[in-house]
Amino acid sequence: MIVRRHRRMFGTTAVLGATVLVASCGSPQAPASDLREFAGSYDGPPVTLDFWNGFTGGDGPYIRQMIADFEKEHPDIDIRATTQEWGDLYQKLPAASFAGAGPDVAVIHVEQIGTMVERNVIEPLDDLAEALELDADDFSEQVWEAGEYDDARYGIPLDVHSLAMYYNTEHFEKAGITEPPTDAASFQDALERLQAAGYETPFWMPSLWPAHLIDLSLLWQGGGEPYSEDGGEATWNSAEGVAGLEWMRSMVDDGFSPDSVAIDAQYVAFKNGETSITWDGIWQINDLKDSGLPFAAAPLPAVAGEPAVWANSHQFVLGRHALTDADKNDAAKVFIAWMSENSAEWAGAGMIPARASVRAETMPGSVQEPIAEEIDALRFLPSIPGVGAIQADTLEIAVASAMLGNAPPADVLDTEAARADAQLQANLERFGE
Repeated sequence: MIVRRHRRMFGTTAVLGATVLVASCGSPQAPASDLREFAGSYDGPPVTLDFWNGFTGGDGPYIRQMIADFEKEHPDIDIRATTQEWGDLYQKLPAASFAGAGPDVAVIHVEQIGTMVERNVIEPLDDLAEALELDADDFSEQVWEAGEYDDARYGIPLDVHSLAMYYNTEHFEKAGITEPPTDAASFQDALERLQAAGYETPFWMPSLWPAHLIDLSLLWQGGGEPYSEDGGEATWNSAEGVAGLEWMRSMVDDGFSPDSVAIDAQYVAFKNGETSITWDGIWQINDLKDSGLPFAAAPLPAVAGEPAVWANSHQFVLGRHALTDADKNDAAKVFIAWMSENSAEWAGAGMIPARASVRAETMPGSVQEPIAEEIDALRFLPSIPGVGAIQADTLEIAVASAMLGNAPPADVLDTEAARADAQLQANLERFGE
């Protein structure tokens, strides 16, 4: 029997939408004595690894090419990839793992790590990081620490992806703007110049996705944090949070944005040349390239204080299923190590490779280069179990309500933060913190 580090029981809860109580794995595990520390290579019998990911969009061809390159160098390791929507993947992972049908390796978003640890879905990778001598210097301190949970490493970063400011270069040229704005004053000046040049509403502010990500960015820029250190309290209703949301609403009240911008409408308007600036994810880069729009990307201006922007990271994790066989366990770690070391191909997906050495190789001259240069300004959500579901149920509602003018930002943030607190406290009680 494998001696495992302490795991807190994670019960069924409406907060996390869990449908399965995961107290122990339903699949047999290899004897602990058979599992070996990562040796850097695999020389065992042919083995097939199940690899789950959510790369269903334009990033799909890039991950498939990386898998093909890996298999070419490792003919004894076959990768059986299962690609599905991220939401489906997160819903199916716990049940599949419990039933012994989960993946050997998966890619998940970094804020899911805490949830998947508590559901007994993924296993530590400290030996892999130690053998490869990986540390924060190879990535960035923020993204490296984001892969840890409960004093153990569970994630090996593949990339970082953040919000960016896209701007129409022809509009900027017509308005006489020679450099992308970097702070509140230069952004306000750019908006006024664009209006004077005939672009009536140059910056559409969304009321839904990705409005709450903009709100989080402004919160961090102002010096605030979204959650307390123990994960038991939402703090996005702080003075910094209120100021950020008020600024977002001011874009509508001051006439720079139309009211009640529907989901994705701001992006479609930018892509069609109807507006001059939009704040959206760097995952839109290839779509904008294909559109033929004259555009460039830059970091979000620090309109609320210091440079900071919401970011996320795709991270490789080791599934519990890899413990069923010592060869699978070895091969899975070889796969993760190779994909991390050979992630240059991934830059073509519009992402920013997590490894510093790969960024140095791939970012010069790319659209995402200005964002990659500000990687220390990226901010990640803490690994609080269930934080994604809690935010969708509270913060996103607060931001949408304020942006639609239904309630003052301070009032609606307080109301939804109280609901978030109740859910966070319920989780803390379940986890025994």
